[in-house]
Amino acid sequence: MLKGARLAAIAVTVLTAGIGAEAAHAGPTWDGIKSEVYGSRAILEGHSVIKLQAPYRPDDVMSVPIAADVHLPKGQQIKSVSFIVDENPSPVAAVFTLGDGRDHAWLSTNIRLNQQSDVRVVVESTSGELFMVEQLVKFAGGQASCSAPPQGSPEEIAANMGKMDLALLGPRATSSKAVQRARYELNHPNHTGMVLDQITLFYIPLLMVEHIEVKQGDDTVLTMAGSITLNQNPKFEFDYVTNGASELTITARDTGGATWQKSFPIDPGS
Repeated sequence: MLKGARLAAIAVTVLTAGIGAEAAHAGPTWDGIKSEVYGSRAILEGHSVIKLQAPYRPDDVMSVPIAADVHLPKGQQIKSVSFIVDENPSPVAAVFTLGDGRDHAWLSTNIRLNQQSDVRVVVESTSGELFMVEQLVKFAGGQASCSAPPQGSPEEIAANMGKMDLALLGPRATSSKAVQRARYELNHPNHTGMVLDQITLFYIPLLMVEHIEVKQGDDTVLTMAGSITLNQNPKFEFDYVTNGASELTITARDTGGATWQKSFPIDPGS
């Protein structure tokens, strides 16, 4: 799980944020997470640069959609976007590190929600500033999602593991330097290590998606560091700026050492 040293490992060491801006909202659980991940760095209130979308009471706590629309001030660029769920066993759900030159980005993913929790998006700029927004998400009831059994039989899960799909969304970009949105899905159980097998009475070992890289030709669009808070069959939406390349190549790796790679053809303009 992304706890303790693992949480600290995904935090990026950069310059101290600017002085004099309003600090973002804190809470008792968040205080501990912030100390582990960001240390003593200032985190600025981010509602002017981040629009967070999350359901107040989700229909399915096993797969809760959260999204961030990020617009940094002129002259700043995005380094990373982190999705954090305070009350989950592994609070840092995913950290997206973007390729060069983006001051605006759209990202969404689906998470497991273990109980009622504040959900946060923290954006780091290449100049070292941190911005944050948060929203309370209610627990809809039922079993805690991190200990709930995976959907499908073990045989079905094993047969489909590593299969990928990519879909372009919205209007198609027709020229280079245009913005195109896409949805990526990976078949993977993303085992949390907290699920008791009712037949063997042993816990299903942790096996999570830890790294995904998206490249457009030779250019890196983004990389993602994952955790058990991502739902079974992880998926995310992202946008990218077209560069004339004819394909997106996506590589995924899990904690068991398995790696999968697939190239998806796209129009050079999109």
